[in-house]
Amino acid sequence: MKTVALRFAENFAPECGTIAAHKQILDNLGSVWYGKLGSPMSKTICDSILDVADPKILLIHSGGTDRWWLHVDAISRELPSQGSYPEYYGNLADKMGCWLHVCRFEKADQKVMSKCVVISSGKPLSLASRRSMSPYFIIDYQEESS
Repeated sequence: MKTVALRFAENFAPECGTIAAHKQILDNLGSVWYGKLGSPMSKTICDSILDVADPKILLIHSGGTDRWWLHVDAISRELPSQGSYPEYYGNLADKMGCWLHVCRFEKADQKVMSKCVVISSGKPLSLASRRSMSPYFIIDYQEESS
């Protein structure tokens, strides 16, 4: 499955953390918008992510071990309505390159990074993410067959 791995940090998050803050809104509203800071992903990448039965994006905690799948149903460059994303975004909301409409968070397998290959280099995400400052990677996730 071709998708994207995004880094996230807790720099601006409330005490409960980035994921918990988003989950609170998701639990209340049934969905939440997650903002990707900086330049937007291309329309081609967004379309390829959304063109599968269960579109999902991998979140990698920078400097940490948390990995999360964001199950998404839309990607937008437009600022969503206030209240549909955590308040802690504050003035940063205008600086988001794109927004991911999340309908579910799923804790990723601890070995998820070794199951992802960065398309541009052919290297495992576990290796590429340590050697690059890139905020996101286009990856091929090798799901195990059931």
